[in-house]
Amino acid sequence: MKPGRISRSVKIGGFDHVEPVFLGGGFPVVAQTMWKSRLSFSDLGGRAANDLAARIQRLKKMGCAVLRFAVPDIAAAETLGELARRVSMPLVADIHFDYTIALRCLDFPIAKIRINPGNIGGKDKVRAVLEKAASLSRPIRIGVNGGSLPLDLRLRVDEGALETAQALVLAAERETAFFDEFGFKDYLVSIKASSVADTIKANRMFAAQSDAPLHVGVTEAGPLIAGVARNTAALMVLLGEGIGDTIRVSLSDTMENEIIAGREILMAAAGVAGGEGQGSRLLGSPGVRVISCPLCGRSGFDTHAFTGRWQDRLYALGKNVTVAIMGCAVNGPGEARHADIGITGAGDKALIFRKGQMIRSVELNQADAAFEEELNRI
Repeated sequence: MKPGRISRSVKIGGFDHVEPVFLGGGFPVVAQTMWKSRLSFSDLGGRAANDLAARIQRLKKMGCAVLRFAVPDIAAAETLGELARRVSMPLVADIHFDYTIALRCLDFPIAKIRINPGNIGGKDKVRAVLEKAASLSRPIRIGVNGGSLPLDLRLRVDEGALETAQALVLAAERETAFFDEFGFKDYLVSIKASSVADTIKANRMFAAQSDAPLHVGVTEAGPLIAGVARNTAALMVLLGEGIGDTIRVSLSDTMENEIIAGREILMAAAGVAGGEGQGSRLLGSPGVRVISCPLCGRSGFDTHAFTGRWQDRLYALGKNVTVAIMGCAVNGPGEARHADIGITGAGDKALIFRKGQMIRSVELNQADAAFEEELNRI
């Protein structure tokens, strides 16, 4: 593994009731996600509010450090602002086209603003956002995407005069230049493309010339399987080179699966890197490791259904434990003898084991309850 890039640090949150998250500067790489639907004020009242708070808390327990929301108009800014008053997780407002939305968001305890300076309305309007953000010590993420390149750069790419990765870096340079000119250093940068190769190349090029913290990931990566595969391919390379201070695994799937995928990628990258240096930076918080067999003709236990029921709860444990969900008693405990707790089946029984040793046998309809009891004893 390469020695790794050390970026400058940026603090997100850490004011009022909002918990601080530090990115860059050698701090652990963290996973984040983006809310999948538009919020309305009706979501902030009654049972809907309780469900909203519970889901945000679950995402936090699963390892989500920062949560982003699209803010297309002032009404959405008001709604997100009210939500930010109620939760401790740092919330981020994602804004395009209208700088007044960014200014309004800064009136609330919203921890970070994400803008594309190229479409926010000109230098004077960007300056107004920077001035207000600076006065409140709020960071800004500059977002550059392959699908929203400036027109002149897009034409050069279409003509074959410029590679997409080069165009992405040039766009990022333009955006950061104004921030630097203004003296605003409390920013981080994301450079994303739907192509794995372009994502890797562009981030390598930019990382070689800037110390800004980097938010990395493949954008518009696709459904669960394709999206995880593409993000893993890009992030394992970049993280292995020390490039990336926070990640988002963009999926056409749930927020929970984005966080699970992000955590698994970080753990895999840390395992490849080893326990020191970059390896420790990639594995900054405890987490469960779930192993499960894929089922076969000798399976006596429905690992798919059990894993589906337990996945989100297991990833929210906040413990460094290995959980095994195996399909049969023939090889299950033996193959998973290193697991802190495991479950498998034999005929009409569910068998629970620890470190390869059977500790309990129950009827299949009692499997979940018995597993929960033993899990709580760890």
